[in-house]
Amino acid sequence: MNRLKTILILVLVGVLVAGCVNPPVQPTATVQPANTPATLTLNGAGATFPYPLISKWSSEYGKINPNIQINYQSVGSGAGIQQITAKTVNFGASDAPLSEQVYKNLTGILQIPETIGAVVVAYNLPGIDKGVKLSGDVIADIYLGKITKWNDPRIVSLNPGIQFPAKDIIVAHRSDGSGTSFVFTDYLSAVSPDWKSNVGKGSSVSWPAGLGGKGNEGVAGLLKQNPYSIGYVELIYAKIQGNISYAYIMNKAGKFIEPTLETTANAVAGAAQTLPAGDASWSSISIVNAPGDNSYPISSFTYLLVYKDQTDMTKGKALAQFLWWVIHDGQSYSSGLQYVPLPDAVVSLDEKTIKLMNYNGQPLI
Repeated sequence: MNRLKTILILVLVGVLVAGCVNPPVQPTATVQPANTPATLTLNGAGATFPYPLISKWSSEYGKINPNIQINYQSVGSGAGIQQITAKTVNFGASDAPLSEQVYKNLTGILQIPETIGAVVVAYNLPGIDKGVKLSGDVIADIYLGKITKWNDPRIVSLNPGIQFPAKDIIVAHRSDGSGTSFVFTDYLSAVSPDWKSNVGKGSSVSWPAGLGGKGNEGVAGLLKQNPYSIGYVELIYAKIQGNISYAYIMNKAGKFIEPTLETTANAVAGAAQTLPAGDASWSSISIVNAPGDNSYPISSFTYLLVYKDQTDMTKGKALAQFLWWVIHDGQSYSSGLQYVPLPDAVVSLDEKTIKLMNYNGQPLI
């Protein structure tokens, strides 16, 4: 018995010694390299008008700054203003400058023109793919419900040689709060006293007639689905994405003008030197119905909206750097998407505006 106890004691001692010499292997934690930066997301929301360009900017900026993700939701200018007001996004976008009342309520907001575009009056007329000419008063009366047939004498008189059908005009407009609607109704208010007094301008108005579509995409969809329809969309939605016909519009000089990069740039040329500071009110700024023989009359800036005083230093700095890239290198992508690059005078103004962005009083760029 004593011999058996001795053997058991020796075995236990051996096990203990082995455990001390070769302790159990513990799993090791994965250690991330100290220099691997985390991905940072900047969220934006607003106008559908500049969405194709902002989408391109997001993609290209991500290639040179892979740790910065730009997430932009194309929800309409009205929703974009609501979200930047609620501070649920880092930046908003609107085709319309902030109204005086909204500007006063948004303490410390900056308005940054990002690009310039044209709103076209598009149509779906079977057998008539191009060449239709329209004047502002005729467009206004179509949307007021006063002109209801494509072969109305006033339309026919503007288009000698075109045989218009005796078909009802199906009017399409935006159903959501829209900067594109603001630009379009701003133009109609400028050319039609009847429109100005009865409907007026705004991101949302009480449309006298027509079908509503959400976003430029929605209106473009209505036009494609409904023969004999007319509507308004940003140029790229008609020219590139939708392959939809659009009209030549009579400008202030009485010339019928096709919406192009050149004719849109002509509309902004006279305004660039007289714009307000980025932290001031832009509510009176409009470039519709601009003077000049070759100016397209339904042209507009579109704006990015950010707060001057940023509450997060890292995101604020990343946002300021992105905006700086947008107004410089980012402008090289404008023309290919049918937007007009910012004139030098507007770029200089935007530089001053972005330099106002700060965190606790410290400039972010």
